[in-house]
Amino acid sequence: MTSTPPDGQGRAGLLYGFAAYGMWGLVPLFWPLLKPAGAVEILAHRMVWSLAFVALALLVLRRWSWAGELLRQPRKLLLLTVAAATITVNWGVYIWAVNSGQVVEASLGYFINPLVTIGLGVLLLKERLRPAQWAAVATGFAAVMVLAVGHGQPPWISLTLAFSFAAYGFVKKKVNIGGLESLAAETAIQFLPAAGYLIWLGARGDSAFGAHGTGHATLLAATGIVTALPLVCFGAAAIRVPLSTLGLLQYLAPVFQFLLGVAYFHEAMPAERWAGFALVWLALSVLTWDALRVAHRTRAAAVAVRAQAAAQAAARAAEAAQTAAAVTEAATAPRTEPVRPAEPGRTG
Repeated sequence: MTSTPPDGQGRAGLLYGFAAYGMWGLVPLFWPLLKPAGAVEILAHRMVWSLAFVALALLVLRRWSWAGELLRQPRKLLLLTVAAATITVNWGVYIWAVNSGQVVEASLGYFINPLVTIGLGVLLLKERLRPAQWAAVATGFAAVMVLAVGHGQPPWISLTLAFSFAAYGFVKKKVNIGGLESLAAETAIQFLPAAGYLIWLGARGDSAFGAHGTGHATLLAATGIVTALPLVCFGAAAIRVPLSTLGLLQYLAPVFQFLLGVAYFHEAMPAERWAGFALVWLALSVLTWDALRVAHRTRAAAVAVRAQAAAQAAARAAEAAQTAAAVTEAATAPRTEPVRPAEPGRTG
C-alpha cells in the first residue's frame, strides 16, 4: 500500500504530475515545427539529443554508479535493448502520425494503452482479472471493432502505439532501474544507428539540420529536452503521490492530444469515430471505477488491520501493567513473623 504523503509533498507531486502529462499531451504542437524534416530524421535527432541531455543531467547529479553494474548484467542489457527497440517504434510512429495529420488516432493509442497492458498481463503473466476488468477489456475490443468497420480497416496507428508502449512498460518493469538511468541506457543503444543515419543523410545532402536556419536546427536539438523533461517531472511525481493518483493523471495526455486533434488541427470526427471513442471512454471509466474501489477496500482493510494490531498491543500493555502492579504490591507489602507455639512441659 502507498502511504499518504504530507500535504506539501502531495501538492508538489500533483504539480509535477500535471507538468509531465501536460507536456506529453501538448507535444503534438511541437513535432510539426520540425518540418520539413521527415519523421525518421526527427526520430534520429530525438535519440541523439536525448542522450546528450540525459548524460549531462546525470553528470550534474553524479549518478553514474549504475552504469558499471549494468554492464556486468547481460540479461538487463538485453532487456534494455528490447526496450530501446519498442520505444523506437513508438516514437517513430507517433511523430509520423502527428506530422501526417492523424493526432486523434494517435491519442486513441494512449487511451487504449491501459486495456492493452491488462491484456498482456493475462497473456504473458497469467494474471486473473476481476469481472469489471473483463468488462472493460471487452468494451475496448468492441470499440476497436467499431472503428475498424467505420474506417474500413483497423486503427493500425492506435494499435501500434498501444502495443509498443505496453510492451515497453512490461520490459521496463523487468529491468527495474530509474527513469533517467533507463533513458540514458536506451538512447545509448539507439545512438550509433541514429548518428549513423544522420551522418549518411548529411553526406547525401538531404539533412534538414542547419539547412533551414539556426532556429530550426535549435528546435531539432531541443528534441532532447522535450523527451527528457517530462520524464524528470514524472519521476518527481511518482515518489510524492499515490499510484492511484498517477493512474488518473495518465489520462490527461491523450485527452489533451484528442482535444488538439479536434479543436486545433480540425481533424474529421465522423459518427463511427465518436462511437468508437465513446466505447473506449466507457471502458476506461469502468476500469478506473474498479481500480478506485479496490484501492478503497485495500486502504480500509489496512486501517482495520492496524486498528486491530493497536488494540491487541494496548491489551497486552494493560495486562503487563497489571502484572507489574501485582508484583510491586507483593514486594512492598510488610512481612509479619508467625507466632511460635510454646513447647510442651515448659512453664514460665
